[in-house]
Amino acid sequence: MSNFLFAFLLTLLAGLSTLIGGLIAFLPKKPNGNFLCVSLGFSAGVMIYVSLVEIFFKSRESLSNETGPFLGLLFSSLAFFCGIILIFLIDKFIPSKPQNLNEDKSKNLLKTGTIVAIAITIHNFPEGLATFISALKEPSIALPIFAAIAIHNIPEGIAVAVPILKASGSKKESFLFCLLSGLAEPLGAIIGYLLLLPIMSDLLLGIIFGVVAGIMVYISFDELLPSSREYGSHSLSMLGLFLGMLTMATSLILFA
Repeated sequence: MSNFLFAFLLTLLAGLSTLIGGLIAFLPKKPNGNFLCVSLGFSAGVMIYVSLVEIFFKSRESLSNETGPFLGLLFSSLAFFCGIILIFLIDKFIPSKPQNLNEDKSKNLLKTGTIVAIAITIHNFPEGLATFISALKEPSIALPIFAAIAIHNIPEGIAVAVPILKASGSKKESFLFCLLSGLAEPLGAIIGYLLLLPIMSDLLLGIIFGVVAGIMVYISFDELLPSSREYGSHSLSMLGLFLGMLTMATSLILFA
């Protein structure tokens, strides 16, 4: 039960980091672009490294114990690419950045903020499940994953709050939208976990880890790295990526 509460708390805090982005949107000065660039690159490095080195390995190990080495590798690879396809389809049909909206007009600003909030809410469901399952089953890698997801959610909070704040002038309304989009993460975790709990096994757990690894790698390449380069230079983005991987590798070695 303590592991469950620990996993839920991390998922909740990761989701609520959108509120940090909402608070940043209230500041008169924009956050330092280079800092955001390195931070987002760092987050991508953590997620890519832990996904390919640790989570995918756990998937292969669990599936190999159930099906043998060859089928374990085959099924974990299939699960990995299924995770990529899943988040790709979500991103394709519900893009997190609305297109062709004129942000100079108040009504379109409000529409922009609302669409972004809905899109991020839907995107946060699989992210919440990924964070929760990882924290529940592998506490040793939970904190780095939590940190990466939390950093990733801060710019999302800014993306939700800024257009709504400019359109309505209401800090309360923009803050509420950030809160609701962030709460989708723990909500998605609980709903997903309760649906899977009756059929949970090493075989299913291995598949889930494979899917989680695919989701996190896709998010890193599709959202984190491009966002990082929007705030700063390519070299700073790569520096953050390298530092994230180095930090993750060091933590895995120290806590092995």
